[in-house]
Amino acid sequence: MNRWIPALAARLCFPLWGRTGLLLATMLLSVVLGSGLFAEPAQAQSGRSFPPQAQRAVLQVTQAPEILLNGKPARLAPGVRIRGSNDLLVLSGTLTGQTLVVNVVLESGGLVKEVWILSPEEAAQAPAKP
Repeated sequence: MNRWIPALAARLCFPLWGRTGLLLATMLLSVVLGSGLFAEPAQAQSGRSFPPQAQRAVLQVTQAPEILLNGKPARLAPGVRIRGSNDLLVLSGTLTGQTLVVNVVLESGGLVKEVWILSPEEAAQAPAKP
């Protein structure tokens, strides 16, 4: 069932390597790429950077998109991006009832468009002045 195609491709690309040489080359490449020798610069950073207009707040999701921001009613924008302390996206429905220390960016209409949930270490640091 077309088993000759990979063998033909291997012989055309690496005519002197043979089947064992190709297997070893593939294994070596996967080890090098998987070992982290080519790590992205983002993985080497120790902290997150927030935009200058970000404000420190206490967020409580009552019933998405309705929230309390520093105890006052507010609303999440339709395209809000909520990033967890690990910088992955979080759905607003999973935060219902939780009180979190966050950095937020507001739209001109007052809707919350970006949220970063702070880790305890980030929350302990003083917020940056805009």
